[in-house]
Amino acid sequence: MPVMRNPKDFYAGMLFMAFGLAAFVIARSYPLGTAARMGPGYFPRALGILLLGLGALLSLSGCRSTGEALSGWRWRPLAIVTLSVALFCLTAQWLGLVLASLALVFFSSVADEAFSWKEALLSGAIQAAIAVAVFVYGLGVPFPVWPVFISGG
Repeated sequence: MPVMRNPKDFYAGMLFMAFGLAAFVIARSYPLGTAARMGPGYFPRALGILLLGLGALLSLSGCRSTGEALSGWRWRPLAIVTLSVALFCLTAQWLGLVLASLALVFFSSVADEAFSWKEALLSGAIQAAIAVAVFVYGLGVPFPVWPVFISGG
């Protein structure tokens, strides 16, 4: 039985494998399709397999390399990031993708002890631009980019 020398890598790998297994199990009832005509189950299954493999490699690395021990749970950052994601989910339809993304990144950044509002706003602006480019323009997802009071409808 392998000895866990790097608990951070080991548990991170286990978490990746758990999400990969969940994605694979949830997507098993969706049609797979082919590489040329991907069905709705193609991407979640592929992602699940990649996460399982990456998680296995990371967990094995945690058994081979030496790392620092886990410290106690830090509840404040966990709560702040979770509430930031919930805020995004609740406000994205009304604020639009740009402002909701800015708020998500800005409020999540508050969880870090080295918080800088300038870096948070810059990161938020970059993430908002990428989200709009990929989801709205690239994939054609019908998502409001700006709030109703700015876009007029």
